[in-house]
Amino acid sequence: MNNSAKQQSTTLEKFFAFRNRGDEAKPFLAHIEDLRFTIIKIAAALVAGMLLSFVFRTELAAIVQHPLVAVDPQRAANLQSLGVADSFTISLELSFYAGLVLSFPLIVIFLAEFILPALTPKEKAMIFPAAAIGSGLFLGGAAFSYFIVLPQTLEFFFKDAQAMNWQPTWTVREYYSFATQFVISFGLAFELPLVVLLLVKLGIVDHELLNRTRAFAVVVIFILAALITPTSDILTLLLMGGPMYILYEICIGIAWLMRDKNPKPVD
Repeated sequence: MNNSAKQQSTTLEKFFAFRNRGDEAKPFLAHIEDLRFTIIKIAAALVAGMLLSFVFRTELAAIVQHPLVAVDPQRAANLQSLGVADSFTISLELSFYAGLVLSFPLIVIFLAEFILPALTPKEKAMIFPAAAIGSGLFLGGAAFSYFIVLPQTLEFFFKDAQAMNWQPTWTVREYYSFATQFVISFGLAFELPLVVLLLVKLGIVDHELLNRTRAFAVVVIFILAALITPTSDILTLLLMGGPMYILYEICIGIAWLMRDKNPKPVD
């Protein structure tokens, strides 16, 4: 077995050991079965959200198109459909993203139940508030992108194309794919505090480690911002990376508050 495989095996063993905390130890295959059942529940919640969203596909299309209308109504009217099945395939794409938003609280709960099965009754009672916080962060990031960042980004690229003496003519497929991925990226980026909370709870990091690695974290945050956004302009990078850094500082405070309630970080 090579070093990479050994490291992955060790990581799984540590994770499964945490899942056994306070309970009778489960065999490896039992953990895999729990994972399979969790994936099925997540998929079922996502499909249900997609089906519900598809019923309102016309309204969804109008919502996603609103930032472009806010910038210039004429540009929205000039969107071109070049594919025969664009109306259906784009509706499916919109339904997927809308279904993800609708099912997000359930996804957080299902993941929490799988990752943290050995919680005390008091800790289990915190799963639903944590899911609500996670959903609030996701919606907050999506709303920040939808109302503030996306319109400015569209305006920037439209004027940039004109500066090149080009006539911007966007297709519906390109616009809807860009807009939905843009908004969802911001929503997921704003989940950083919830991820750190989980890592602190698992004993993988603490406030001292987060504080010492602040400079490194800034670099990582802006690299991630550059990777998960569908654009490469400096304005979008700053508008995503800036709030993520503020959230990182909040994470340090969260870890400090939890410093006496968690095991030492895993080596």
